Amino acid sequence: MRISTRRWAAVGTAALLATATLTACSSGSGGGNSDSKTLTVWHYESDDSAMGQAWNKAIEIFKTEHPGVKVDVEHQTFEQIQKNAKIVLTGKDVPDVMEYNKGNATAGQLASQGLLTSLTDVAKAKGWDKEVSGSLQTTAKYDENGLMGSGDWYGVPNYGEFVGMYLNKDLFAKYGIAVPTTFDEFEAALATFKTNGVTPLAEAGAEYPLGQLWYELVLHYGDRSLVDNYQLFKSDVDWQGDAMTKATEKLDEWVKKGYIASDAAGLTAEDMGVSFINGTFPIMVSGSWWFGRLQEQVKFDWAQTLFPGNTLHPGSSGNIWVVPTNAKSKTLAEDFIDITLRPEVQNVLGEKGGLPVAGDTSKITDPKTAELTQNFADIVKDDGLAFYPDWPVAGFYDVIVSQLQSLVNQSKSPAEVLDGLKGAYESGKTDLLGS
Repeated sequence: MRISTRRWAAVGTAALLATATLTACSSGSGGGNSDSKTLTVWHYESDDSAMGQAWNKAIEIFKTEHPGVKVDVEHQTFEQIQKNAKIVLTGKDVPDVMEYNKGNATAGQLASQGLLTSLTDVAKAKGWDKEVSGSLQTTAKYDENGLMGSGDWYGVPNYGEFVGMYLNKDLFAKYGIAVPTTFDEFEAALATFKTNGVTPLAEAGAEYPLGQLWYELVLHYGDRSLVDNYQLFKSDVDWQGDAMTKATEKLDEWVKKGYIASDAAGLTAEDMGVSFINGTFPIMVSGSWWFGRLQEQVKFDWAQTLFPGNTLHPGSSGNIWVVPTNAKSKTLAEDFIDITLRPEVQNVLGEKGGLPVAGDTSKITDPKTAELTQNFADIVKDDGLAFYPDWPVAGFYDVIVSQLQSLVNQSKSPAEVLDGLKGAYESGKTDLLGS
């Protein structure tokens, strides 16, 4: 897999120097867009993940159906796109279709700034609004302020995702620990591992994983009204209230007890995943996007479960395909998106544990994949999707990472961390809502 770090640097520099104004945001594939003979696709899925295998299938189909078109696939990293998309997409050297993170602070921000093409007309014409229905549309639509859930289509999700737990069952068996089904049992398991000299939680403070563990704890102590206030601004968030305080203090307690390694603050998600795959840690709290890779690489007995005792879980429809306003081949991009929703691609997702939105679940025969899919189905049935902690406001991802690194380093107290989060959240909320 080629990671185009140098391309990001070059394109970002060119974008910063550009003086041309953005073209008007088009609606659908019309607007006189004259496609080139190249389709440029950017995504950040590894080739052995469920999504990576599905996208490769979609590219294969696209090439067959568009024999005169060159397909240029560039693998980025999540961090590169997260940090640089706004700068890159103001230039002219942009992808035609790009995988992007959904939510107010990411896709919503780009949409409100005119950097993404409205897909409302093509969604109706191609039937995407029927295939991607109900709550799965929440992350596809954004209003003029960039708030998700209403307005035009600016992205198309074609899989689901959620955060749960991956367990090394061999290590659980070695120390005589039962798979926990309640929060108390979970904490008891953490304590037993530590007593036996094993750091129980694989973690990464330099990227998203630690923030998702913190949010699991917030959801453990919170409820749906807190999610609505936090994510959709239905009311004010009490940052020093019961849920936020208990969650942050609990994470601090786990750090002090050594349930999280002291060097976790500087580790990446890849570091975390590799350490779990290698059998170093018994527990990894992270997303369904790891499933395909674990299926391919893990050599021990393992399982995927929901976070014990929670009725709400981080998760949503998956990342979305977006078409930049300055894309040169918008019609080709729309054709590619449409292919990703076809049964032959969706069924690859399902077979590999990718939680398809339009696949045939009867095709799933692998027990672990069926377990993962059932866990997601249970969350959706119970209205348990609570989105992600960094979604509400622009730039909040970096703030969460920084503040929780301070907690792991023990340079800030839980109250100080919450104050830091509150300041950035409230400022971003004001920027979004204008009040």
